[in-house]
Amino acid sequence: MELKGIHHVSAMTANAALNLDFYTKVMGLRLVKKTVNQDDTSVYHLFYGDERGNPGTELTFFEIPNAGPNHEGVSSISALSLRVANDEALAFWKKRFEELGIDHEEITERANRATLAFTDPEGQRLILVSDENNEGVASGTPWEKSPVPQNHSVTGLGPVKLTVRMAEPTAAVLTELMGFRLKGQYPNHVAGQPDIVVYETGEGGSGAEIHLEERNDLPPERLGRGGVHHVAFRVENDEELRNWIDHIRNARFPNSGFVDRFYFRSLYFREPNGILFELATDGPGFDTDEHIDHLGESLALPPFLEPQRDEIEAHLKPLQTK
Repeated sequence: MELKGIHHVSAMTANAALNLDFYTKVMGLRLVKKTVNQDDTSVYHLFYGDERGNPGTELTFFEIPNAGPNHEGVSSISALSLRVANDEALAFWKKRFEELGIDHEEITERANRATLAFTDPEGQRLILVSDENNEGVASGTPWEKSPVPQNHSVTGLGPVKLTVRMAEPTAAVLTELMGFRLKGQYPNHVAGQPDIVVYETGEGGSGAEIHLEERNDLPPERLGRGGVHHVAFRVENDEELRNWIDHIRNARFPNSGFVDRFYFRSLYFREPNGILFELATDGPGFDTDEHIDHLGESLALPPFLEPQRDEIEAHLKPLQTK
């Protein structure tokens, strides 16, 4: 068994309308599914991605309307990254951020790639990463109706950074339990802190990397708006997922067992520093219940929630998605 790369990352927002506006109009992602949190149907769960919401391109947000701000710390997913085709695209985005007043840093190198760090309106920490010299997991295909030119568009998820107090237990889970390989390291931008260590899986490359940061100078994270809930890794199908479930159970990790999310199947467990990991299948996909041309245009509910549609819609504030 080998994990194929990053499947999706799920983050937190306190304002679904603001979130939708930023990720579709500023970042140019496609809203591929407008649904609800299956564990709390009173709030939205929004999925953004490439033209089809392919695995490896999905950035999702749970709406928690009264969520306080995220307080940065250890035991956290401390940065997400989004892939773009090349260094020229980074220059485009830097200019775009300047024109739109988006907080951002200078273009700088991380893990031998040009990158551009920025934050969304709620303080979500994101990094654009250039695939100019990247090899490995293929990127997605930007939506042709995106407001961003296709040659500069976001093409998928890049490396995910984990920040922990003690790196060794998390590293052991990545390598010994999950089959990641040590790839290298690069200097931490925070002065005086250890290098950030890079692990990769599957075909490798920016779509299949975890960057592990050890920090003993931070308190535990207090998760809120602008924070990240969990990261999911790709498995091929249901059969392979069930093999992973057996593997995780045999290693005596408490876990969710098989969970049917309708658009994919999942397993959840926490690594030793408390970060939530998910393993998710590549299919069935987001066009299971909507035509590919109309993804995200109406509220989609999996069959087991459909009988509750009237009640669910009554508690949701309508979102303009066209």
